[in-house]
Amino acid sequence: MQNGDDLGTMLPNSGRPGPLTASEEERAARRREREARRRRRRGRRSIVLLVALGIVGAAAFGAYSVLRPMWTQLTAGDDYSGTGSSPVKVTIAEGASTTTIARTLAGADVVKSSGAFVEAASKDTRARSIQPGRYTLRKQMSGASALALLLDPKARDVDRVLLREGLRQAQVVTALARASGRPAGEYTKALRDPEALGLPAVARGRAEGWLFPDTYEFGPSSTPAQQLRTLVTRTKSVLADLDVPTGMQQQVLTTASIVQAEGGSEKDFGKVARVIDNRLDDGMRLQLDSTVAYGTNKNGIFTTAAERADTSNRYNTYAHPGLPVGPISNPGKAAIQAALHPTPGDWLFFVVVNLDTGETKFTRNKADHDRYTRQFQDWYAKNR
Repeated sequence: MQNGDDLGTMLPNSGRPGPLTASEEERAARRREREARRRRRRGRRSIVLLVALGIVGAAAFGAYSVLRPMWTQLTAGDDYSGTGSSPVKVTIAEGASTTTIARTLAGADVVKSSGAFVEAASKDTRARSIQPGRYTLRKQMSGASALALLLDPKARDVDRVLLREGLRQAQVVTALARASGRPAGEYTKALRDPEALGLPAVARGRAEGWLFPDTYEFGPSSTPAQQLRTLVTRTKSVLADLDVPTGMQQQVLTTASIVQAEGGSEKDFGKVARVIDNRLDDGMRLQLDSTVAYGTNKNGIFTTAAERADTSNRYNTYAHPGLPVGPISNPGKAAIQAALHPTPGDWLFFVVVNLDTGETKFTRNKADHDRYTRQFQDWYAKNR
């Protein structure tokens, strides 16, 4: 290259590029545009992919968050140690499976995980006998301790009520209401629906005599109708066990209710039942103060001459022949058995001569009966 040469002029074959022609510049521009479009498409695809991955990831995290506690409760072997701390009320639903019970306990923090309880239950066949109801358990118990408490009847919150033999319907209602804390009116209302209580047709819509005396345990969620139905069902079961035909059930319960009210002691029930049968067979009126008292809504066996003469009282066995129109109390099994199988004998009269001991005198002779009645009157005057 000479000093005087034009530095802007490129020599051919010098290895350096020369200026582009117009067509070459156009082709280069098109290549640059295509490359730019490819880069933009790749960018959009990347954005779409990232968004899709974000959505999938969020869904997966949500599912994990929801399912993880359930899976942990079902499968984890984590367990608390010991018998727990503060008390907690837990309700076990009717028909709940072991797994359902385990979830309930874990949800209340009684056990650390469902798996802890399921594992303990799998080792004890008694777990299948857990009763529905409300229990007083403790926070943070071991699975084995929780199971042991669920199997302990003392841990189950129940309304326990003792209904003694011979209570009238109104007295049964009072006892049930007191035990459950519910208003007595709820029980009275339930008694107006005999079909819901399971009363048979022979009862003619009246529950008196069909509310079997026993000790009952009712859960806090049991309704008055359910409780009364349990009593009726128990009576029906006893009658079935004793092979009492359906057509005779009301008559048997009526006789048994009188036996229960009049009998001084259980050992005399069969004799009282025999007196009732003998008087009916001889065409005599029963002349029982207990039936008169029931019809006048009085407690006890004492009546007045006016009450015994009142023919409007359908339960007045002085004024009306035969058995009264229905039971006058709710008899127990011993009284029902006595009504079915009276003690053999020819007695027509009986009188309790000592209310403390229940001593009762039986006779066929009216003169003896009058003498025994004076004996009772003497006792009563001294012990009123």
